[in-house]
Amino acid sequence: MSQPLRLVQTSPNPPARADVVVIGGGIIGVFTAYYLARRGLSVAVVEKGRIGAEQSSRNWGWCRQQNRDARELPMATKSLELWEQFAADTGEDTGFNRHGLLYLSDDDDEIARWARWRDFAKTAGVTTHMLSGRQASQRGQATGRAWKGGVFSPTDGTADPAKAAPAVAAALMKLGGSVHQNCAARGIELEGGRVSGVITEAGTIKTRTAVLAGGAWASSFCHQLGVQFPLATVRQSIVRVSPLEQRLPDALAGPRVAVTRRPDNSYILAISGRGRVDPTPQLMRFAPQFVPMFAKRWRNVFPGGLEGIRWGHETRALWKLDAPTPMERARILDPKPDPASVRETHRRAVDLLPALGKALIASTWAGYIDSTPDGVPGVGEVPGVPGFILAAGFSGHGFGIGPGAGHLIADLVTGAEPIFDAAPFRPERFKKSAWGKVADF
Repeated sequence: MSQPLRLVQTSPNPPARADVVVIGGGIIGVFTAYYLARRGLSVAVVEKGRIGAEQSSRNWGWCRQQNRDARELPMATKSLELWEQFAADTGEDTGFNRHGLLYLSDDDDEIARWARWRDFAKTAGVTTHMLSGRQASQRGQATGRAWKGGVFSPTDGTADPAKAAPAVAAALMKLGGSVHQNCAARGIELEGGRVSGVITEAGTIKTRTAVLAGGAWASSFCHQLGVQFPLATVRQSIVRVSPLEQRLPDALAGPRVAVTRRPDNSYILAISGRGRVDPTPQLMRFAPQFVPMFAKRWRNVFPGGLEGIRWGHETRALWKLDAPTPMERARILDPKPDPASVRETHRRAVDLLPALGKALIASTWAGYIDSTPDGVPGVGEVPGVPGFILAAGFSGHGFGIGPGAGHLIADLVTGAEPIFDAAPFRPERFKKSAWGKVADF
């Protein structure tokens, strides 16, 4: 596991029926179920492994508006409100804190891009402060160097990936929802072309609505229904160093590395966007659709190895519904971190914040980021399969925008007025080219 993950006690026996079945117990799945339960629906979450054990506990923990793509900004802004509201309503601790995010740079072009984003963000009611060289150097004094400029987003913050998804699952169960760990969903049962049930390893749950929040597994699951969902999973490596007595910035993004403080004063180190793409049958199938993405981000995305094939989450095989599936053979995706990335991440972090050189590397881990061709998630009913709602492809942004995404999905399921415009996330857009549409950040 990436870090100590809160254990949630759940039932091994799923119900015979539910208004909605949510497939996947990551941050998107549990928030979706939570908002559905608040509306009085019976909802069951089925998770093949542990709640929050994959990418939902392997990320940085950033909850940001700063530098969000315009399509995701409304979701990000609403999510920050919902993180706070969730704690107030439930008393559950997700570790959410609006301590602000700090970006530093010596690149004039980058600083100019941030300034343009700031001007755009004002129109959406988002507050962000451009920093002069003096201001940036003062806020970033822990780096021990002068900076040309920066940006500080005071209303952004972080939550604790080790606590968040389990906290939401606990709140869901208090509302009467059911959660079932070590219970893989094998497929969807259809009657008259629409969803009539979710087939799990523990039996079939009768339902008219299934939400697929399966993260890196979503495309291979869709393939079982003949639905083509273009997804590429990027294997990103993370470094955690031991606690320091010296207090460093809570969340700092330098030119080539990001550093995030944890409550115990340990620090998470990562390189934004850097990762390896493991060659798999799924990658080969959708590679043409990802050319725009890889063309834009080629400096940080590198060819991988056999990890993707070993874990089996990007298979193109059709599995039987009455026998163990690849999801039951790999309950928790736990890929090996890339040694070269670990070394480079640590080197860059110590160069940015020399005090980190006094800390030891406490742990390293990797996770699979589920990415779409344009870097924006797919959320909405799948064309041709009534009752089947897709909620995946969050492209490394899902943790921070999890509450807003969950609320939106609950709106779509219940026919309520969407909390913000759902049009940019519709799955049918994947039939068109992503050229000119790849998210900037």
